[in-house]
Amino acid sequence: MPTTENDMPSGSIPLALQSLFYKLQYNDSSVSTKELTKSFGWDMHDSFMQHDVQELNRVLSEKLEDKMKGTVVEGTIQQLFEGHHMNYIECINVDFKSTRKESFYDLQLDVKGCQDVYASFDKYVEVERLEGDNKYHAEQHGLQDAKKGVLFIDFPPVLQLQLKRFEYDFMRDTMVKINDRYEFPLQLDLDRDDGKYLSPDADRNVRNLYTLHSVLVHSGGVHGGHYYAFIRPTLSDQWFKFDDERVTKEDAKRALEEQYGGEEELPQTNPGLNNTPFKFTKYSNAYMLVYIRESDKDKIICNVDEKDIAEHLRIRLEKDREEKERRKKEKAEAHLYTIIKVARDDDLTAQIGKDIYFDLVDHDKVPSFRIQKQMPFTQFKEEVAKELGIPTQFQRFWLWAKRQNHTYRPNRPLTPQEEALTVGQLKEAANKAHNAELKLFLEVELGLDLKPLTLPDKTREDILLFFKLYDPEKEQLRYVGRLFVKASGRPQDILPKLRKMAGFLQDDDVELYEEIKFEPNVMCEYIDNRIIFRSCQLEDGDIVCFQKSPKPDTADQFRYPDVPSFLVYIRNRQVVHFRSLEKPKEDDFCLEMSKIFTYDEVVEKVAQQLGVDDPSKIRLTSHNCYSQQPKPQPIKYRGVERLLDMLIHYNQTSDILYYEVLDIPLPELQALKTLKVTYHHATKDEVSVHSIRLPKNSTVGDVLSDIKSKVDLSHPDAELRLLEVFYHKIYKIFAPSEKIENINDQYWTLRAEEVPEEEKNLGPFDRLIHVYHFTKDTQNQTQVQNFGEPFFMVIREDETLSSIKERLQKKLKVSDEDFSKWKFAYISLGRPDYFEDSDTVATRFQRNMYGAWEQYLGLEHPDTAPRKAHSANQNRHSFERPVKIYN
Repeated sequence: MPTTENDMPSGSIPLALQSLFYKLQYNDSSVSTKELTKSFGWDMHDSFMQHDVQELNRVLSEKLEDKMKGTVVEGTIQQLFEGHHMNYIECINVDFKSTRKESFYDLQLDVKGCQDVYASFDKYVEVERLEGDNKYHAEQHGLQDAKKGVLFIDFPPVLQLQLKRFEYDFMRDTMVKINDRYEFPLQLDLDRDDGKYLSPDADRNVRNLYTLHSVLVHSGGVHGGHYYAFIRPTLSDQWFKFDDERVTKEDAKRALEEQYGGEEELPQTNPGLNNTPFKFTKYSNAYMLVYIRESDKDKIICNVDEKDIAEHLRIRLEKDREEKERRKKEKAEAHLYTIIKVARDDDLTAQIGKDIYFDLVDHDKVPSFRIQKQMPFTQFKEEVAKELGIPTQFQRFWLWAKRQNHTYRPNRPLTPQEEALTVGQLKEAANKAHNAELKLFLEVELGLDLKPLTLPDKTREDILLFFKLYDPEKEQLRYVGRLFVKASGRPQDILPKLRKMAGFLQDDDVELYEEIKFEPNVMCEYIDNRIIFRSCQLEDGDIVCFQKSPKPDTADQFRYPDVPSFLVYIRNRQVVHFRSLEKPKEDDFCLEMSKIFTYDEVVEKVAQQLGVDDPSKIRLTSHNCYSQQPKPQPIKYRGVERLLDMLIHYNQTSDILYYEVLDIPLPELQALKTLKVTYHHATKDEVSVHSIRLPKNSTVGDVLSDIKSKVDLSHPDAELRLLEVFYHKIYKIFAPSEKIENINDQYWTLRAEEVPEEEKNLGPFDRLIHVYHFTKDTQNQTQVQNFGEPFFMVIREDETLSSIKERLQKKLKVSDEDFSKWKFAYISLGRPDYFEDSDTVATRFQRNMYGAWEQYLGLEHPDTAPRKAHSANQNRHSFERPVKIYN
C-alpha cells in the first residue's frame, strides 16, 4: 500500500501498520502499539477502553478499504476476506423462488447448542418452514407455505469465523458468556456431504478446504477479560502464543483442544476414595478463528523480505533503529559522560516575558554539551568557543545554585583552581559544595562593536544583579541586562544606568522591587533607593525588577499598576475551557482567569460571556481528570472559595469547567428538592412521569398534593399514596407526614397511585398482600427473576386461588388463552411454592397490614413487554463501547 516519506505514522493508519509489522519482523524485542492507536485518532482514554475485537477488525478493514481506493492495492480487502451467500425463500406448492445475494467479511457462528464448527454451519444453512400464521406472501400467488434459508455462493481465501460466545439473555435482561465446549478442526472441509453448504450457483471447481491459521482466545467473563492469540505464521506444526508483549512457542494441543472451553475435571487427591470428581468451568476459550484456503496459502503465507518494503519506510525505520541504538549506547555509557548546560544573556533575553516570567532561564531550553567526565575543563572551554564563537580568554563561568526557596540563581564564578579540574571532578565538587547541578552561566562582556571584552576581576565588594523591566501599560516584563554593584553603594547610584537600559528620560522616577520567590506564593518586595545594597540583603544572582513610578492620576488606568500585582497575576492566571453540560465533549468558549478568583468572580465572568443578567443562575460542575467526564455532583453555590478549588481533582489540576444556565437562582434551587415521580392512573392504562420541585422541608403529603394538581384522577376525592419501588418490588409506602429531604429517587423509583376503595375499608378477615410478576432464572431454576409493575391486592381469609385468579385476570386484562398458561406461587425469599386452584391463599401470609416484600403472591408467565433497544452487535460485552477510528 503506497505511503510517502512525508507521512507520519501517528497520523497515517497504513504507515503505522507498515511500521508495526516491520518492527515485528526485524526487532528482537516486543513492539509498542502506541503509534498505531494514535493513528486511529485515539487518546489515552480510548486506548485503555476495551473494545470488541471482531468489531475493531471490521471497522479497521473498512478504513483500510477506503484508504486503498485509487491506489494499486484497491480491492485487496475484498479479494482476501469477502465471500458471498444467497438468502432464499422457495414456495412449496407453487413455482416461485425469491433470492438475494449478500457479501460478508466474517461469519458469526452459534456456539450454544452446537458441538463444533460443522454443527454451527449446519445450523447456519438450516431450512426454516414458513407456514400457518407465518406463511410467505409470494407475488401473484398470495400467502404460501415456503422454505427459507441461506446457502453459500463462494467463500473467501481468508475465512474469519467469530464464535458467538456472548449473547443477550432476555430472561435476565443482561449479557452472558457461553463457556460451553466447542470444537474446531485443524482442517475445515466446507465441501463435505456433497457441498451441502453451497448454493446451486457456486463454482464446484473451487476446492473449499481450509487450514487453521490462528485462534483468538477470550479469557474471563462478560464484565471483563483478556485477549490473546495462538498463531501459525507459516502454517507449520509450530504454534506461537501472542499474549501482549510475551510470545512463546506452544504445541497444537494448547492451541486447539485447550481452547474448546467447557468443563475441566480436577485430578483426585485421594484416588483410593470414591470421591465425586470436582469439575470447574473453563473461562478461557476460542472466540475467533481464522482459516486460510489450502489452494491460496502459497500466495497469502509468503515471505516478505526487505525488497518488498518501501525504501522510504526502510530508511525511516532504520534511522529509528539507529537512534534507538544510539540512545541505548548513550545509556550504557552514561556513567562516562555528563551534561553541562550553559546559559547566556541571549537565553535570558529570549525567554523572559515569553516562555517564563519568574527566575532567569529554563535550563531545558539552553545549549547543552555532552562531555566526557575525564575531559579537562579548559578543553571544555575550547568546545564552547567553537560552538558559540567566544574565545576562551573572554569566558567567565558561574555556577548556578538552587536556593532554599526553590529558585535557581548564578551563585559564584569558578575559581582558577576549579577550572584546572576535569569536568567530572568539577561536577562532583559543585554538588558537594553548593547542592547545585552542573549548570553554568557564561558571563561575557561585549563592546560597542559587539566584540568580546576582557572581564574585570570580581572583588568581594561586587554583587552581580540581573534586571527586568516592567511596563504596566503593555503588561510586559522583559530582561534588560545585568550590572555589578558595590555592596556599600545605594540603588539610587545606579538609577541613571537603569534609565539608559530602559530608554527612560533621566528625570523619570523609578521604582525597584526584588523578585524573591514564586512558590508557593509570589514574594516581591519594594527596595528603598536610599538604603545600601548590603542592608537590602541583596547578593550575587539576585533579580531586581524596575518600572517607572506610577503617577497618582494614572494608577487606576492599568489592571496591574506595579510589579508585585503583575507577578501575582502571572503566577495565578489560568485559561479555563468552558463546556455546556449538555455537550460535555465540546469546548464552548475559553476565558482567562486567575486561580485566586472567588466563586462570585468566576460565575460573573461566565455570566458576562453568556449574556446572562443574573450570575447566580450559573451553575458550574468540575471535571474528572481520570474519566474525562463531568463530576456527578455540581458545585454548590459558594461551595468553594477559589477557582483553583474548582479545577483540582485529587492531585491533578484541570483546565475544564462545565456550565448550566438555570431558570431560577442557584441558592433558591439548592433550597428545593426535586423528585421524579411516576404516576399510574387507576382506570386507564396510562403512566406519566412528573418532576416535583418543592422546599426541602416539605412532606410527602405536599408531593401528592402537587401531583393531584397535575394529573387526571378517577374521581375528585381520590386519595393518593407514594411507593418506593426497586427491581419490580414494593419496598415502602411513605407516610404523608414524612419529610422529602432524605428521599432518594436516583436508585429507587417513586410511584404515585390512587388508594383503591377496597384497601380503605379492610375487614377483620381481610389481608393486604404484595403481588409480583416473575419468571424462572434460566441458569438456576430454583431462583426467580421479577419483572413488570408490582401491586397490592386485598384477599379474604377463606378465599381460594380460583377466586383470586378471576379478580387478577380482570384487573390485569389478560386474555383467556394467555392466562391459562400462568402459574401462581407463594414466594418467600426468592423460592416459589405453587398453589392449586382449591388452596386457600391467605393462610400462607402473615397477618400484617402490608405484608413484606420478601413474601408475595407470584404470577409466573413470560415477560412480553417491549424492551429497550440493544446493540446490533450482541457479542459486545457490557463493559465495552462502540469502536470508532477517527482518521
